[in-house]
Amino acid sequence: MIKRLFDIIFSMTILIICSPLLLLISLLILIFDGKPILFKQIRSGFNRNPFKFYKFRTMKNDSQLNRIKLNDSKKITPLGRILRKTSLDELPTFINVLKGEMSVVGPRPLLERYLTRYDDFQIRRLKVKPGITGLAQIRGRNNLSWDKKFSYDIYYVDNRNVFLDIKIILITIFSVLIRKGISPNNQEIMPEFMGSDINEPFNKTKPK
Repeated sequence: MIKRLFDIIFSMTILIICSPLLLLISLLILIFDGKPILFKQIRSGFNRNPFKFYKFRTMKNDSQLNRIKLNDSKKITPLGRILRKTSLDELPTFINVLKGEMSVVGPRPLLERYLTRYDDFQIRRLKVKPGITGLAQIRGRNNLSWDKKFSYDIYYVDNRNVFLDIKIILITIFSVLIRKGISPNNQEIMPEFMGSDINEPFNKTKPK
């Protein structure tokens, strides 16, 4: 109940304070990139329940993509690249928090099709609400391998408390300001999770 109350107050505060910025970004996307303004996608939430995830759209729209074949990194628009580097594309996600589908802190929500690719350890990440930020985000974000991300996610599930949440939020703010861990190996989009590589060592204990 305390965590939910904090989520509501924190999210409402962010959305109210940033409302002029939300409006400005919406207008810029509409002017330079066209509709839609928001990116919407089904993600897996608490106890595997699907929900519609919101972000500002940072990639070319469907009509543009239908005219040319591009890899994921080249689908990002110039404005979208700025939004990603500053994490401003995440602002609409606070709507998901207000709706109770997400929390401010928790494992990042992943694609619904990944459900069949998790092993018994990895799927435990769905025992809590997904978050806008989490332990994996402050420990390397996109620079981490998938298995390392899951290791941090499960550590959070097993050790979550209000002090850890506050620590994660404070470090997240600092990381956003210095744009830490945005791109893995000069790529702007994390590769798709296809399941754990059996040849990759996977530490299921406390991550370092």
